[in-house]
Amino acid sequence: MNLKRIHHVAYRCRDAKETVEFYQRVLGMGFVLAIAEDQVPSTKAPDPYMHVFLDAGMGNVLAFFELPNSPDMGFDGNTPDWVQHIAFEVENWEALLAAKTAIEAEGLEVIGPTNHGIFQSIYFRDPNGHRLELVANTCTDEEMAELNRVAPAMLEEWSQTRKAPRHAAWLHEKEFTGDKT
Repeated sequence: MNLKRIHHVAYRCRDAKETVEFYQRVLGMGFVLAIAEDQVPSTKAPDPYMHVFLDAGMGNVLAFFELPNSPDMGFDGNTPDWVQHIAFEVENWEALLAAKTAIEAEGLEVIGPTNHGIFQSIYFRDPNGHRLELVANTCTDEEMAELNRVAPAMLEEWSQTRKAPRHAAWLHEKEFTGDKT
């Protein structure tokens, strides 16, 4: 199998129009496509929906379904609130800070910047309650190479112990100075 890329990732929304307008206004995404049916093509279930597609840059597409005949939207109650999120990369640290200012001007609560060692990020929510993350990479090529090198050993240790391996503990000890060094 030779996968080319992710075609799209789809989430549920409460209101397709409100969702499209939010992503256009707050994140500058283009509205690419809408598909609406009264019957689900794959299952043939009689269930009307609006399926909207947004340009997330570089060929990436974020999609949403509005399902008016389904029960109110919920979230996985067994998964912590911070786990499921959509992360978008911005150009650099300055762009992340500018985005934070713009998002706060929308009246949204923003958490961060948070230092993840190899990137800085901020978190906020869309009108549907989905957690969004904006990321500015701050790592060096050498740091990424080291993380790639230790990834198999970390996964193996985790699978045996279910305790955080220390192979990349330096990530959380690294101070961020506002640049890539």
